[in-house]
Amino acid sequence: MVQGIIIPADNTAPLRTTTLDFLEDYQRAVGGWIEAVDIPELGVTMYVNEEGLIRDLPFNRRATFLWRFHVPQARDARLVGDIAVVGLTDEEGENTDMPSELWRRLLEPGMYRVRTRESGATRWHEEPIDRDDYVETMVWAVLLQEMSPALEVRIERVDGSGDMDSQP
Repeated sequence: MVQGIIIPADNTAPLRTTTLDFLEDYQRAVGGWIEAVDIPELGVTMYVNEEGLIRDLPFNRRATFLWRFHVPQARDARLVGDIAVVGLTDEEGENTDMPSELWRRLLEPGMYRVRTRESGATRWHEEPIDRDDYVETMVWAVLLQEMSPALEVRIERVDGSGDMDSQP
């Protein structure tokens, strides 16, 4: 049994936890054949519908921006349909549970802030708005990076946990 999260394409639907035991569970979660999209920095694999673009499935904004933030070469890509997120595969090629830190960021309440600086600068600047959703903070961080590629971007948790993501 692998513990994961489903990121629905419907932006208004909440993320939900799931247990994925067999190939059929992954296929049911994404609505068809699966394709793996790894985010090594986070220790996760996102399973998407392999025919999602051909079938014109709806854009999955949250999963796409999660991927773009942590995999810079994915800047022009987009993910569609509902997506299952689990841990990377182990030595035997089996999926693992999603890392607890990302689980917490995605599912538990918290306040996050985007900080930016020009490449090579020493001083970080705080964006003026804190957000209570990790994914929405990440969307803003990616948009800032895309508007100004010379900008370094990171996300900090501002409610005392010291949690931080840095843009690669």
